[in-house]
Amino acid sequence: MEETVELSGLILVVAALYAAVGQAGASGYLAVMGMVGLDPAVMKPAALTLNLLVAAIGTARFARAGLLHWRNVYPFGVLGMPFSFAGGLVHLPAAAYYPVVGACLLLAGLELTRSTWVAGRRRAVPAAPDHPPFWAALAAGAGIGFLSGMTGTGGGIFLAPLILLMGWVETRRTAAVSAAFNLLNSASALLGTWATVPALPPALPVWLMAAGAGGLFGAWLGSRHLPVVALRYLLSAILVASGVKMLMA
Repeated sequence: MEETVELSGLILVVAALYAAVGQAGASGYLAVMGMVGLDPAVMKPAALTLNLLVAAIGTARFARAGLLHWRNVYPFGVLGMPFSFAGGLVHLPAAAYYPVVGACLLLAGLELTRSTWVAGRRRAVPAAPDHPPFWAALAAGAGIGFLSGMTGTGGGIFLAPLILLMGWVETRRTAAVSAAFNLLNSASALLGTWATVPALPPALPVWLMAAGAGGLFGAWLGSRHLPVVALRYLLSAILVASGVKMLMA
């Protein structure tokens, strides 16, 4: 019981922080589940289930705020969903999983911090085009989709820094794109994962309530109240912290 309460509190905090920047928190859920010693066999499907709920909340919030345009989302999702399903069928051993994902998150976070700092010295973040380039978005969606399905993340944690670094979409709309991509890919990856690991922990309903509460608060904060530069730095901090945690696992 004590473990359930402790993990629920951690999940609530993770969901709020991630939802503020359009993320659903799967990498954070995996990190805190590992901290309390949850069975690795159920970590991936549990994280994807929580991810699905928070991504749905974030997508709805950003859409209501007028920040979500499906022209910015579907090029990433066309190949992202089937590749995410395929990745969900693959289960990496922990010895390979944590170093690979941790290094990707850490490098993405450091580069996003650098680019935001450089843009700040120029007093503005460079303007982005209205829509991402279609063919580049297709390729990015496929690659990130497979990686996200294989690792048990929604993919937005990899997609958002790529979009920002390439200057494809404005910062706040990037958070909206990331939330929608997380929703699509989490559903697809969960189907693929469920085909081979049909097990979820009995405490999952409690964790879902915690994730839902955190996701509602974070999405509200991120969609209307956090300034653009703060969003970029918050995402950078989350990426670096998640990366370091996975490398130390």
